[in-house]
Amino acid sequence: MARIRVLVVDDHRIFAESLAAALAAEQDVDVSAAGSGPAALRALERAAVEGRRFDVLLIDADLGTVAVEAARVPEQRRPPGRQGPGPDGGGAVDGISLVAGVRSGHPGVRTVVLAERDDPRRAAAALQAGAGGWVAKDCSLSRLLAVIRGVLRDETHLPPALLTGVLRELTAARKHRTESERLVESLTPREREVLRCMVAGLGRKAVAERLYLSPHTVRTHMQNVLGKLGVHSTLAAVALARRAGVGPVDLAGDVVERGGQLA
Repeated sequence: MARIRVLVVDDHRIFAESLAAALAAEQDVDVSAAGSGPAALRALERAAVEGRRFDVLLIDADLGTVAVEAARVPEQRRPPGRQGPGPDGGGAVDGISLVAGVRSGHPGVRTVVLAERDDPRRAAAALQAGAGGWVAKDCSLSRLLAVIRGVLRDETHLPPALLTGVLRELTAARKHRTESERLVESLTPREREVLRCMVAGLGRKAVAERLYLSPHTVRTHMQNVLGKLGVHSTLAAVALARRAGVGPVDLAGDVVERGGQLA
């Protein structure tokens, strides 16, 4: 009999242990539990090294929420994209961030989000991050097992009551992304490079040093970026860039070329 290896990820110990015990009673299920996002990722790495890969992660939608919110206060002073420990680090990781981290580092592992309440916006975000399902924490064991087996067949599972709201959220997100992508495409190559520096949290002087430009020239590029994107602040430009899929410039890599046709 092919066995399904499940990892329950929940920082509420009693719930995690109870759910793990219920699943372990199934003849074809092996189950373990982790109390945080970093602990779950360590378990995934360990299992992969030992040749005992997990098949499905059941992730608490509110995993680490309190710790993450507290961590965001000092992180507001850090550049976007460099905000302390993430899915690969030792800090707090919320449930949806963990879904994205698993999809990135362990693409063969399926994820299902367990939620205490219906939330179309967060359910849509979970699906976009790579989750195969969104299930109520108080659902029956038979329902949960059906979802686990379903996601292993590449099915997507949502409560019927959430379907309309999730579709609306996904449609709105696609519309915003399309519009954002169109605006970003209107930028020149140099303006896009400046925008990527802005996404990385670099100020005008740092951008000038990185691109070998004068601060005055960088200021002009930044003003052009804001104007073409139709926004009035760097924060708004960064938010729009992220919707369009624009990532930060690689601060650890080589600097871009000196001068040239991009200037």
